[in-house]
Amino acid sequence: MQHSTRVRLLLGVAALLAVVAMAIGAAACGSSSSSSSSASATPAGTPSPTLTPVQMQSGTNVGAGATFPAPIYLKWGDAYNTAKGVKLNYQPIGSGGGIAAIEAKLVNFGASDAPLQEADLTANGLAQFPMIVGGDVVVVHLNGVADGQLKLTADVLASIYMGKTTMWNDPSITKLNPGLTLPATKITVVHRSDSSGTTWIFTHYLTAAAPSVWTAGADKVVPWPIGIGGNGSAGVATSVQQLSGSIGYVEYAYAKQTGMTTTQLQNKAGTWVKPSIASFTAAAANANWKASLPSMYVVLVDQPGADSWPITGASFILVQKSQSDAAIAKQMFAWFDWNYTSGASAATALDYVPIPANVYTLVQKQVWSTVTANGSPVWP
Repeated sequence: MQHSTRVRLLLGVAALLAVVAMAIGAAACGSSSSSSSSASATPAGTPSPTLTPVQMQSGTNVGAGATFPAPIYLKWGDAYNTAKGVKLNYQPIGSGGGIAAIEAKLVNFGASDAPLQEADLTANGLAQFPMIVGGDVVVVHLNGVADGQLKLTADVLASIYMGKTTMWNDPSITKLNPGLTLPATKITVVHRSDSSGTTWIFTHYLTAAAPSVWTAGADKVVPWPIGIGGNGSAGVATSVQQLSGSIGYVEYAYAKQTGMTTTQLQNKAGTWVKPSIASFTAAAANANWKASLPSMYVVLVDQPGADSWPITGASFILVQKSQSDAAIAKQMFAWFDWNYTSGASAATALDYVPIPANVYTLVQKQVWSTVTANGSPVWP
């Protein structure tokens, strides 16, 4: 991460987490506020007097990062608070913000859809493991086009985001959609403006599936050739919902909850597929988590298989390997454990793919065992 970008992220994260700290303090004093938070990100660059860690407290797990898993993390947080009396304060500020926050030790855990390479983990004293699998989807606002009707290939989608295909009635689109009336209107491209794991997954897909067309790279932030930026999934969704003729990308759970119009995509096998837990599961079946140790770095885009959704991704948790408070660390890992062992039905209900039991066992033995407090493992 470039120095200037990192500084802007840390300033924005610190300002946001000052609000988190006050919320936790209010809860500790008897506040009856809700068990989890879905506050939107403070814009990067917001001034902050200091970069100080949030005061972690018994009874509250504090995390920040990816918007991709936010719906299920917040749902798990509510359920766990009901069952165990431990709250979650999770801020969906984007993967880049989550990485910056955990590296600076501002939160208990960070969340990112863009996994870190082993060298980055080692340099920052971090452990990383997958918590959930889901899918990014392409969403459009086209009058007369229903959910799942429009078909796009990777090459056409890449051409749209490169600014080469600019009209909805372009022959490259109409020939994929016989019988579907497409307007002779300009395409308005919408993308994330923040440092985003959703963007990381989306641009890795374009790079893998349309390498001759997409030339803007694959990362959390890329030099977009065209389009307007939205901060977080909410920003992208709002723009797409308000602008007729627009196209964007968000995580499927968010699109489904907000009733957005999704598209079909042609996958690596040449099959037209719709986003669903079945198509995400088909793609995730190709993950070789054991071979990815110790970093567990896995990319799930453009996977083979007739039923695979091509923009599938895992979302990862990042924690400091050396924990300063054993009790707080155990509290956090108990929540992770509950998510794996008791959260599958909630995940499935939101169209996420739960992490299989054998992968969870691998995570416990190979990753969690490296996390210590005062020299002793924090789990079990």
